[in-house]
Amino acid sequence: MSLTPLLALSPVDGRYASRCAELRGIFSETGLIRARVRVEAAWLQALAQHPGITELKDLPRQDVVALNEIVAHFSDTDAAEVKQLERETNHDVKAVEYFLKRRLAARGGWAGRLEFVHFACTSEDINNLAYAMMCQEARDRVLLPRIQTLVESLRAMAHAHADDAMMSRTHGQPATPTTLGKEIAVFAYRLRQQAGGFAAVLIRGKCNGAVGNYNAHTVAYPEVDWPSVARHFVESLGLVHSPLTTQIEPHDWTAEYCDALARIDSVLIDLCRDLWGYVSLGYFRQKIVAGETGSSTMPHKVNPIDFENAEGNLGLANALLRFMSEKLPVSRWQRDLSDSTVQRNLGVAFAHADMAVQSICRGLSRVEVDTARMAADLEGNWELLAEPIQTVMRRYGITDSYEQLKALTRGRSVDSQAIAGFIAGLPIPEQARRRLTELSPARYIGLAARLAREV
Repeated sequence: MSLTPLLALSPVDGRYASRCAELRGIFSETGLIRARVRVEAAWLQALAQHPGITELKDLPRQDVVALNEIVAHFSDTDAAEVKQLERETNHDVKAVEYFLKRRLAARGGWAGRLEFVHFACTSEDINNLAYAMMCQEARDRVLLPRIQTLVESLRAMAHAHADDAMMSRTHGQPATPTTLGKEIAVFAYRLRQQAGGFAAVLIRGKCNGAVGNYNAHTVAYPEVDWPSVARHFVESLGLVHSPLTTQIEPHDWTAEYCDALARIDSVLIDLCRDLWGYVSLGYFRQKIVAGETGSSTMPHKVNPIDFENAEGNLGLANALLRFMSEKLPVSRWQRDLSDSTVQRNLGVAFAHADMAVQSICRGLSRVEVDTARMAADLEGNWELLAEPIQTVMRRYGITDSYEQLKALTRGRSVDSQAIAGFIAGLPIPEQARRRLTELSPARYIGLAARLAREV
């Protein structure tokens, strides 16, 4: 029985397969094998370029080109061949070594030099660099661009609705007015800050042998400066060199990476809940899509499913990311294999986060702001002006100003006439009285519009 999306155990490769295509190319088994082949080939070239490795001196240019072509044209068929070799060897990295040797054996220049494939390497030398490159590609090509698209959508929304007054709800209760644009701007700013932290995580790698001491390297070539060779090699892959490790690169950067992405996800959960709430309040109307059904039994419903689906995916992503950030840096003595199983699920965690961002972007594109509904809430809550009135009273030294407004407004609704009558009786300068009289809940927004436009 061949695997199809309908038979996949994980929704990432089943129901949501089409939405995970970009990450699948990076983190699938084929993607991992391709990255390993790239590392093995790059290491072989690094050895060939070192003047101290005389056995690889004068390697014909066409044979170096052939090595590069193996990497450049690596195919699904090649990956299947590696998997067949793995079934024979019961070792995934050794299978990559044998695959490369097979391919290079046909090239005359590599005769007598094939044993330099995987020279002095432990499997973790290959794996840590492969995963590092995969995480870097996922971050730079998929995750950050998607987050940036969302930030830009939020920024545009903040600017478009900078002046649209809205009643705040601190503790879920009517509170000092704001604007919709400013509240959206807060999330654009927060996401931009967290994305910067995610982008700044240094992705590291090592290539120093079985327990990190270059033991075999120095026996074979004692005159070579192997730490320098390793540093140049790791940096040639676009990574930061880890000079001191056990058999494994300690995964501290992976923990930072997962934590940084989890912080982004936490901001997104907050955003989803606020957007869901605005739909519930009627501040957002959802656009009708012909043919869609909101409920199997209630025909009138248009549910905020994009924000709900995003929240669920973000929760799954963070459960995995936070587990990984705690587990991966912990290893018994010089190495245990428990990290390997966990690393294979990095792509799953990233896929849930990526699907969530896609859902939020789609949800934002399907809502319209109901300014009349927001205005009605403001007009029905004139008690919101208790704050500015008592603050002006304080300025002019009126005692018990807070207590007077508390007696007038706490736990009750007041209308514009009650507020106007209270202002009229205040012993304050006429200019201040006029400023308060001109206030309404919809006009009491402070610098919200300016803040929204400045994001």
